[in-house]
Amino acid sequence: MKKVDAIRLFVFLFFLCGSFAHGQPVEIRILHINDFHGFAESYQPIGSDEPLGGIAYLAHRANELRKEKPTLLLCAGDMIQGHHWANLFQGESVIELMNQMKFDAMVLGNHEFDFGQEVLQKRISEAMFPMLGANVKGLNGLKPFIVREVKGLKIGIIGIVTEETPISTHPQNVEGLQFLSSMEVVGEYISDLKNRVDFIVVLSHIGYSNDRRLAENIQGINLIVGGHSHTKLNRPVMIGETILVQAWEHGKALGVLDLALEHGKIAKYEGYLEEIRPKGQKDQAVSALVEKFKEKVSTLLNEEVGEAEEDLDGENVRKRETNFGDLLADILRQASGSDIALINGGGIRASIRKGRIKLKDVYAALPFNNYIVTIKLRGKQIWDALEHGVSNVENEDGRFPQVSGLTFKYSLSEKKGERVKEISIFGRPIDLDKEYSVATHDFLAAGGDGYQMFRRGLESSKEVPNVGGILKGGKVVTSHTGKWLRDIVVEYLREKKRVAPRVEDRIREIRS
Repeated sequence: MKKVDAIRLFVFLFFLCGSFAHGQPVEIRILHINDFHGFAESYQPIGSDEPLGGIAYLAHRANELRKEKPTLLLCAGDMIQGHHWANLFQGESVIELMNQMKFDAMVLGNHEFDFGQEVLQKRISEAMFPMLGANVKGLNGLKPFIVREVKGLKIGIIGIVTEETPISTHPQNVEGLQFLSSMEVVGEYISDLKNRVDFIVVLSHIGYSNDRRLAENIQGINLIVGGHSHTKLNRPVMIGETILVQAWEHGKALGVLDLALEHGKIAKYEGYLEEIRPKGQKDQAVSALVEKFKEKVSTLLNEEVGEAEEDLDGENVRKRETNFGDLLADILRQASGSDIALINGGGIRASIRKGRIKLKDVYAALPFNNYIVTIKLRGKQIWDALEHGVSNVENEDGRFPQVSGLTFKYSLSEKKGERVKEISIFGRPIDLDKEYSVATHDFLAAGGDGYQMFRRGLESSKEVPNVGGILKGGKVVTSHTGKWLRDIVVEYLREKKRVAPRVEDRIREIRS
């Protein structure tokens, strides 16, 4: 055979084999987590018979699954803030962890902004993986999307962040940034990518209900890997031609999605959540990293500060009155000397189990750097605040109020804005024209979680000026900027030594 004929035969066989391979389904695996919030160690949630989570166990399992087929490891946001293991290092510990685990991409969550833009940009620079946010404008280092090649397939990954970030972190943290419509932005990037890639993933931190709307309204999304709503999707959900997945919270589960792709279409898929328990093998490098940062905080946070004679319920604070919510609101009102107190359930991030309370338990439950603010509000503004607080109970939104000094009733059968039926202060019906002193914290006072009536109350207050970094030109009655709310709670526990709060029927849902 002539040399030139041999070359031609080789080329022919090469392309023949390539065409044959391309015609076969290509199998890949997507591993995913979301809403980790720094929970590096396993813990026992209230209502559970056993501890769950443990990032070293999750990392080992991820590594085992990666060995079986080509894999992407993705994160759908809210990683660097929440538990003291993350908070005391402003998320540095989490980024080191994610680098060790070799994540392929992460979308920012709203709580990535909680330490401010300067810290966030430092965390972005430390990451050995891309951080995404296509609908965030003004933050250096973010990428709108990436393209990864896996087993010959080009996979486009678009990141989107909740548009509610400006009201779910302190407004100062997002000053100068824009959060554009996720629907519009995803549509634009799909138009740009659809002829350049074989498969499109939206890495989303907008919540499950919004993920569904995205799938229903935008063509061309093959997969949405979601976060923000802490939804436990045990199996993938298919809407049209789009698969939706989400993996609960706190590293208590690893999401696994196996795909067989053929001619740019999903030929077959199978997904599940693998719950993580502190049993079996751990990833040793990740375990060592967890211990390194644990040792740094243990001497500080292992101090006992009090004792709980009942479980303090921080898990149901987004949908009803709890004994922990009552206790915290009472402490807030007592410390400020106010008529009433109102905090958002979303600011309470963990329960405290019955028994001795350590400093780390309080820090885990109250991870945000919030301080007490007391403002004057008319009765009508308080009514509006409570209406806002119960306006999204169905979705267990963080705005749900925990209160002290007042009681109220509401009905879910009524439309939003007309749900509150009765409010009493000092045991008497609220006077809509009277001015009351209201204790809250600086996040809500600045309009966080949508409490704009607090912000307007600040702007119109005629009391002593003391902006405390909340508003430029705003006025408040008192601003306890020298101590975080959690430190005031610690002082209270040290003084009382034992607490046994009970739910007191301050918030009553009227059922028809």
